[in-house]
Amino acid sequence: MKLAKKLVLAAAVLPLTFATASALAYGGQGDHHGKGGKGGDGQCGGLDRKVFSQLDLTDAQKDQMKEMRQSMKSDKKSKRGENVEAKMAQMQARHQKMQDLVLADTFDADAANALASEMVAQQTERRVKMMEKQHEMLSILTAEQKTKLKEVQQERMQKCVTKMESRAAKTK
Repeated sequence: MKLAKKLVLAAAVLPLTFATASALAYGGQGDHHGKGGKGGDGQCGGLDRKVFSQLDLTDAQKDQMKEMRQSMKSDKKSKRGENVEAKMAQMQARHQKMQDLVLADTFDADAANALASEMVAQQTERRVKMMEKQHEMLSILTAEQKTKLKEVQQERMQKCVTKMESRAAKTK
């Protein structure tokens, strides 16, 4: 495969990978649960309700969290219905551009770079919005709770790494 085609393929795969990772990392929203299912240990360092339950939140903080989650959920629902046709058309146009680039007799690296840059910019925008929402939720925590959160996330990440290493060892 030529370098330019590899770049286009990477440009297509990377945003999808990051989107999946960010969706799994955010956790705790809606009816979706990590790989472990409801109550399972599928989240690796994410911000789900299980993590917040270990932080000894006050009743006021719990109420604020609940309001924020409900607000985000209703925002997501209201945005889901907006401009569905326009979003679908944009997605189909981007897919068509990618198909045209990959199937062309000669490869246009400039057009591929422009398309990849557009996709990266959109992914970056989504990630920034997600981080902003996380910041908003974490801003209600005290300094001690933030320290505890870091510890809990580190423990969960270590468990995840250990689990991944054991799975990798089994496949060898």
